[in-house]
Amino acid sequence: MTTPIPPCRACQTPLSTTLVDLGLQPVANDYRDSAGREQEPRFPLVVRVCPACLLVQADHSIPADALFRSDYAYFSSYSSSWVEHARIYAEAMIERFGLGPNSLVVEVASNDGYLLQHFKARGVPVHGIEPTANTAAVAVTKGIPTDVDFFSRGKAHRAVASGNRADLMTANNVLAHVPDIVDFVGGFQILLKPEGVATFEFPHLLNLMEFNQFDTIYHEHYSYLSLVAVETIVRGVGLRVFDVAKLPTHGGSLRLFVCQAAAKHTEAAAVQAVRDSERQAGLHSVDGYAGFDAKCQDVRAAFLTFLGQAKAEGKTIAAYGAAAKGNTFLNYCGITANHLSCVADLSSAKQGKLLPGSGVPIVTPGNLMSRRPDYVVVLPWNLIDEISEQLVGIRAWGGKFVTAIPGLKVF
Repeated sequence: MTTPIPPCRACQTPLSTTLVDLGLQPVANDYRDSAGREQEPRFPLVVRVCPACLLVQADHSIPADALFRSDYAYFSSYSSSWVEHARIYAEAMIERFGLGPNSLVVEVASNDGYLLQHFKARGVPVHGIEPTANTAAVAVTKGIPTDVDFFSRGKAHRAVASGNRADLMTANNVLAHVPDIVDFVGGFQILLKPEGVATFEFPHLLNLMEFNQFDTIYHEHYSYLSLVAVETIVRGVGLRVFDVAKLPTHGGSLRLFVCQAAAKHTEAAAVQAVRDSERQAGLHSVDGYAGFDAKCQDVRAAFLTFLGQAKAEGKTIAAYGAAAKGNTFLNYCGITANHLSCVADLSSAKQGKLLPGSGVPIVTPGNLMSRRPDYVVVLPWNLIDEISEQLVGIRAWGGKFVTAIPGLKVF
């Protein structure tokens, strides 16, 4: 029986080109205790490229409400560097766009209020939209009005009907998380004021391709984004990109500045510069995506070789960071608790549970330090500086850090 070719999420063109096949994977943020492991489902994790609009996307059909549940495990505020990133953003947007007490800032996927709290502290009215009830509840305790809901054109129409229009809308690392990306972006066109601005931050597909960042692929990410693909979607709903900034976050991200098609914001030279860099890398043609699967296999082989050698030498190995990207990587490599003794994480919502698929127990950082491992594999490699400072004490017994992406590094 032939498996049907799925249609593109944005333009419905058949997806006949595969970027990478990461095998059967559990839902990356579905942390469980030992009693729930037997119910742990796995789903194919295959990423394809649309030959028409060039949107890179996962071809699964897991509904968003099955992924972003009321007991969602990711709280943005547990990363101090991410909270500081949000503070710097808020200060810059207030200054650049003259935001004040008569403005409205709306964040889509506002999580626990990690970002809107900075606008609120400056006297700028804010409103959050967040589908996971437990993180939204934390935001409300900070005095941030938050709707527990998914964002869409329908949600935007309801907000406008209640008298709200936004001067600034922000969506950090959420654009990739929506199954209907056209409906989602279309909501911004509805809710933005005529001269309002929306910013979208997302890991840049160009870096994913160049630096083997396949661990950023998991079921919660329906799309993997380039400027060329996002501009096509944005134009289709009556918006346009007028500026872009390159960011170091998440292994290299873009922040797009978007406005109404008829707004007065002039296009910055940075937009064309990113267009040119993507074209040079081959992202404007489906042929430019060939060979990525083989690069992922090479990363896996190098990590498994390292583990085998370390075990043969009698070394103990732990990990740090129970992040979704780490779960993709570990399951792709076939890692279990026989390979890693534990993984430490600051989040109390994860401690005491097991990593999805691999079953590695999640402990406190103090517990990890008490075990005195010879190697600590840092799974959220994008936070290596922050984490190596937190665990600087491992050097007391000669412990070393390990990262596997973009290539194996022991230091």
